[in-house]
Amino acid sequence: MKKTIFTLMSASLLLSSCGIYSKYKPAKEVPDQLYGEEMTVEAERWDATHATADTLGLMDWRKLFTDPQLQALIEKGLQQNTDYLTAQLRVKEAKAALLSAKLAYLPSFALAPQGVVSSFDKMKATQTYSLPLTASWEIDLFGRLRNAKRQSQAALAQTKDYQQATRAAIIAGIANTYYTLLMLDEQLEITQQTEEAWSETVRSARALMNAGRYNEAGVAQMEAAHMQVKSSVLDLKDKVNQVENSLALLLAETPRHYERGKLADQQLPSQFTIGVPVSLLAARPDVRAAERALERAFYTTNAARSSFYPSITLSGSAGWTNSAGSMIFNPAKVVASAVGSLTQPLFAQGKLSAQLKIAKAQQEEAALAFQQTLLNAGVEVNEALTAWQTSREKSQLIAKQVEAQQRAYNSTSLLMEHGSSTYLEVLSSRQNYLSARLTQTSNTFTEIQSLISLYQALGGGVEVE
Repeated sequence: MKKTIFTLMSASLLLSSCGIYSKYKPAKEVPDQLYGEEMTVEAERWDATHATADTLGLMDWRKLFTDPQLQALIEKGLQQNTDYLTAQLRVKEAKAALLSAKLAYLPSFALAPQGVVSSFDKMKATQTYSLPLTASWEIDLFGRLRNAKRQSQAALAQTKDYQQATRAAIIAGIANTYYTLLMLDEQLEITQQTEEAWSETVRSARALMNAGRYNEAGVAQMEAAHMQVKSSVLDLKDKVNQVENSLALLLAETPRHYERGKLADQQLPSQFTIGVPVSLLAARPDVRAAERALERAFYTTNAARSSFYPSITLSGSAGWTNSAGSMIFNPAKVVASAVGSLTQPLFAQGKLSAQLKIAKAQQEEAALAFQQTLLNAGVEVNEALTAWQTSREKSQLIAKQVEAQQRAYNSTSLLMEHGSSTYLEVLSSRQNYLSARLTQTSNTFTEIQSLISLYQALGGGVEVE
């Protein structure tokens, strides 16, 4: 008896050490070579305790984008966008697969009624029937079902991460497209004002030429510049139409005109925290999805190991029949049977060993992909943050440039009134002022766009379930 107990304990220890029962454990620290010593912090799986009210990557999009017309477009996009609807359906599929994996622990039942009419040598036909209820139950002694369930759990989590990534991409895409329209609207307005200024310039230059105070070559150059500006107006109108079509695609509807606000009226947060770098990188949907892929690969390896061990299945049947061998019973009798089977793989033509090697290699690939995803995430955050900071610093300089050009335009106008400046100089100063405003509009859009990119790079408003 003692020898039997010792044998069973040894077998249990051996099975535990082989890894078929081991559970996936995420890395507790990010390697130094990924981010350097200043960013070596705990990289635990993200949870709600990392969030703060002003953390950009975890901020609700409604707090970031306060324009009511933009909010209505984002709401519509989240309801109608086909990519997001597809991601939601994939989550439903993964939930169904997980439920199936959980129910695999329970026995399966089947009802297979059967009736037979037979006659031998033209004798009177006999009727036999049976109404069996069969049951089968696999005992998960070696972790096959357990690993399958954990694989399904990781797959569900990965699918939810994909849904969150799609959601963040849609929000960022709609916001970028909306602000692009605002930028084009303002550029179109400024360009139309520039075209009017050039039109006045050409008329004045032609009048001076007719008076003998200007030459034909100068007038021709001004007319060419005027035509170029008029062409720019048409290009901008075409771009507005193209961007509106892109917005319609994001909203899954036919092309149309969209009501929108003004770029100058937009108010985005200028004070927020970036948070602990690695903690927020762990909140990114693509990083979480890569980790879930690593987790799935881990359990796939465990399942491949468990294939080397026997499978134990208990099965049985119970029911009613009026036939038992060559004897006919009437009325019906109860028939019951029970069977226990054990299947131990002995030689499978190398398939089990190959599956294990493949699973181990795929687990290593998933680990490398997870590391590369972290690296890519760090680069994206760094680039978006740098672009946002640069555009904010430039906005102050460009604002001063616009202010200086406006003062120059006002001063030139005053000088013309007192006769010390020509009308052409006033028009030239006005054109320089409008050009500076175009630069300011472009930089404002770059600042907004880089903030949206940073928001998406930091997680895109992670939803806490």
